[in-house]
Amino acid sequence: MKMTYKNRVADILLVNQLNSAGAVLIQGPKWCGKTTTAEQNAKSVIYIDHPGKFKDNLFLAENNPELLLQGDVPRLIDEWQLAPQLWDAARFIVSRRGEVGQFIFTGSAVPADKNKINHTGTGRFAWITMRPMSLWESGESNGTVSLSDLFEGKEVSSSAPDVSLENLAYLICRGGWPATIDMKMDAALRQSMNYVDAVCNNDISRVDNVGRDSAFAHRLLKSYARHQGGQVPISTIYSDLTQFKSSSMTEETISSYMSALRKIFVIEDMPAWNPNIRSKTAIRTSDTRYFVDSSIATASLGIGVNDLLNDLNTMGLLFETMSVRDLRVYADALDGQVFHYRDANGLECDAVIHLRNGSYGLIEIKMGGESLIEEGAAVLNKLESKIDTTKMKSPSFKMVLTGLGAYAYKRKDNVFVVPISCLKY
Repeated sequence: MKMTYKNRVADILLVNQLNSAGAVLIQGPKWCGKTTTAEQNAKSVIYIDHPGKFKDNLFLAENNPELLLQGDVPRLIDEWQLAPQLWDAARFIVSRRGEVGQFIFTGSAVPADKNKINHTGTGRFAWITMRPMSLWESGESNGTVSLSDLFEGKEVSSSAPDVSLENLAYLICRGGWPATIDMKMDAALRQSMNYVDAVCNNDISRVDNVGRDSAFAHRLLKSYARHQGGQVPISTIYSDLTQFKSSSMTEETISSYMSALRKIFVIEDMPAWNPNIRSKTAIRTSDTRYFVDSSIATASLGIGVNDLLNDLNTMGLLFETMSVRDLRVYADALDGQVFHYRDANGLECDAVIHLRNGSYGLIEIKMGGESLIEEGAAVLNKLESKIDTTKMKSPSFKMVLTGLGAYAYKRKDNVFVVPISCLKY
């Protein structure tokens, strides 16, 4: 039985870009729904990796790429990175036609051979990054609190769906993979483990045609999972990997593995936010380590729902990863980006959504409970007091994003408390 399509934030982004650019590239991890979303807007499709046509497609891409690009527009070119010559051909056709909305390219990796691409696509291509589904996209957030409303200074208050600790743990472990949303629990959780196996056994080597050790890739992902949410250098991960057994792997090798994981959108680190600060406090500029989805972390660690329930500290860290995924999806819809703040005095803010127009919101991520909410609010208020508002805007909002809680509300110190189960863009 074919699954009913669930609307995605990327639907809006794609329509907007098709109306303004000749071609649109949708990139992101495997299984996140890129092809299905593109199919909703495409008038014709060519699947480069079609088993019965793959060799012919590669031959034509090399010798007559324009033939593969013929068809009603927008024409979808799926898994284009397998035939990178199509990039230049599409750019040429877009220039010649002088019309928007001609092509949609989808891919789960950066092309292995960039030498086959001569043009950047600037002025012809637009880019969209898709991620696994947010809770609002999967139907597990009622969407009664809008980030857009918060940026516009509107008051928000609402009730949130009843989410138990057990259900929250399941959402963390299941992740936002579209195929798993309507699966039974055991089958859904197995998908994340299969995803990690596929990454380690195949994708990490195929992305750039460099043979890599699958067992080491598994160990690297496990180490990365232990350090996600932190600003750890590669040297720390190296020490972690070589602590208990000798290894011929060097830091350079680990960097190569991590570069491959970025190319297939498995890891997505968060850049540092650098605001204007009243004092001369040094701001840390290291990226924060994150997976693109919390389920990759749980599968890499080999843990499940019960493990999280028995270790609430780890659950809190992985809830942060899931929350960052959702915030990134919502920020894309608002033409924004998600950053992390940390200074030399130890003040740290989990997430800052910064929009292109200079507006920004400060966010602390907490599982829930009065003491943790108080702790998060204190961080937000302290950071706000440090920002030099003579040189930049004041924050549009301060928010403690929680995993548990029955209501979204505004505190007396103007900090919003919002359960993730009622948030949307």
